[in-house]
Amino acid sequence: MIDEAYIHIAGNQPSTDFVAATLSKLYGMAGLRAGAAIARPDLLEKIRPYSAGALPVTGLVGATASLRAKNVVPERRKIIKDIREDTFAFLDKHNFKYVPSVSNKFMLDSGRPGREVIRAMAAQKVYIGRVWPSWPTYVRVTVGTREDMARFKDAWMKVMSA
Repeated sequence: MIDEAYIHIAGNQPSTDFVAATLSKLYGMAGLRAGAAIARPDLLEKIRPYSAGALPVTGLVGATASLRAKNVVPERRKIIKDIREDTFAFLDKHNFKYVPSVSNKFMLDSGRPGREVIRAMAAQKVYIGRVWPSWPTYVRVTVGTREDMARFKDAWMKVMSA
């Protein structure tokens, strides 16, 4: 199985020609679940029970419009990359440990229980991702807009200094 939900953000080559013309996380359609499963028919049948079903009309219209906008991929890839690199520079400047990424998310070491940090960030009205049992002090951070990441940086410094 190959998950290429982040393929356009990373700028890597897709594994199939079809993926190059499908929606990735870069299009902002994740909540609509607008995507595709490409596999042998017998494998598709095995995963069918996990399908959400038909795509709503609003999702179909949004997905179609996004795929027709040829400038979306390079423009959004650059925006995400610039914001991500700015965030990494901030983390480097303040000596925070993180796992670099070419995606729109990364793992950040809080140095203390991650669930505690997630609650503290939420108290600052900044919502970050989950913790994995194998990395109890790391939290997942999604790269948002410049404004989102400015709020993240401010909240992170407050939470880390508490």
